Amino acid sequence: MLSIRRAQSPAAPTAAGLPPERQQGALLAADLQDVPLWRRATPALTAVLLVGLADLLSGKDRYLAPLMTVVPAVAALTLKPGELIAVCSLGLLAVFGLSHYDQVDNINDARFLYGAMVSYLVLTAFSAWVAKIRMRRAAAFAAVSSVAEAAQRALLRLPGPAVGPLRLAVRYVSAADASRIGGDLYSVLETPHGTRVAVGDVRGKGLAAVQTAAVVLGAFREAAYDETGLQGVAARVEASVERHAPDGDFTTALFVEFRRPGAMELLQYGHVPPIRVDGDGRAQVLDAPDPWVPLGLGRLAVGEPATWGQPFGKEDVLVLCTDGVIEARHRRSGEFYPLAERVGPLVRGAARSPGELEAAVERVYADLLAHTGGGLRDDALLLLITRTD
Repeated sequence: MLSIRRAQSPAAPTAAGLPPERQQGALLAADLQDVPLWRRATPALTAVLLVGLADLLSGKDRYLAPLMTVVPAVAALTLKPGELIAVCSLGLLAVFGLSHYDQVDNINDARFLYGAMVSYLVLTAFSAWVAKIRMRRAAAFAAVSSVAEAAQRALLRLPGPAVGPLRLAVRYVSAADASRIGGDLYSVLETPHGTRVAVGDVRGKGLAAVQTAAVVLGAFREAAYDETGLQGVAARVEASVERHAPDGDFTTALFVEFRRPGAMELLQYGHVPPIRVDGDGRAQVLDAPDPWVPLGLGRLAVGEPATWGQPFGKEDVLVLCTDGVIEARHRRSGEFYPLAERVGPLVRGAARSPGELEAAVERVYADLLAHTGGGLRDDALLLLITRTD
């Protein structure tokens, strides 16, 4: 299952941009070492048990103990070299026990047993070497994964739990879990023109999507401080995408501005409509009266994008997401996740405190995973916003 990361600034970052515990966690997860030993040893111990039972049930006239050679190969998949030798030693003891049970005592049987034992020992040594190589590759993979995650963190520049008059709770997950990077993006900035929010979703995944996301975020961070109006901010971002993003790439985006208490201004570029949930848990989808095409496709449209205003009270919760959330399919029926229908009760009362808001985003994410059966196939971003003033 794909891992979820909270939008919090890491403590005591290393030169690679990640704290040591995160790097160690990446290594453990890459080689299954975060799984308890008894669970990692279960496949090999099960093989020992099955071979032993097969030999016992087949009677004394059949000698199946040489099948124990499958144990080292199975153990090499999940165990460290030392753990592998310990488990394989149990298999060797089982071979001796079965040979005694099957009364291997004539010269031909003894030679056969000797050959089986030598093969078993050689396979054990070879499997321990394979396990060591596996762990080295896992360490290299974990290092690459940690660097990729650090790059993603540097790109997103995760905001704190409060920015200006806004309180935030975020869940972000990348479908490209091998590198932990994706094309969903967000930024929340306190500017001279109010607090401005950008949420976007780049077409595609992986490094190409991250390249376009970097263009969008860089342009937004500059324009948000310079432009007095939200349309000017979006126009600057649009120009950067057309100038620097790969041909054919586009990004859906939603810009929100909070300039005065009790109100917000929105500008939609083909993005998932936001949802406002009031204090009683009633959810309302805020469809744009005149939605615009995604960033990067403006040259194909006629006219200019228009903003629209909406009330945003102190007890309201604004729910922003990407299509990885609303297009997550049910584990059996294949139906899309009905966020608008289910989010109201899940985030009701979340505006009361930071803890309530964090618990609310956790409930929505847990409900999303329950809908899909435990995993997501696309990048997904879920951002909840409330007012503090």
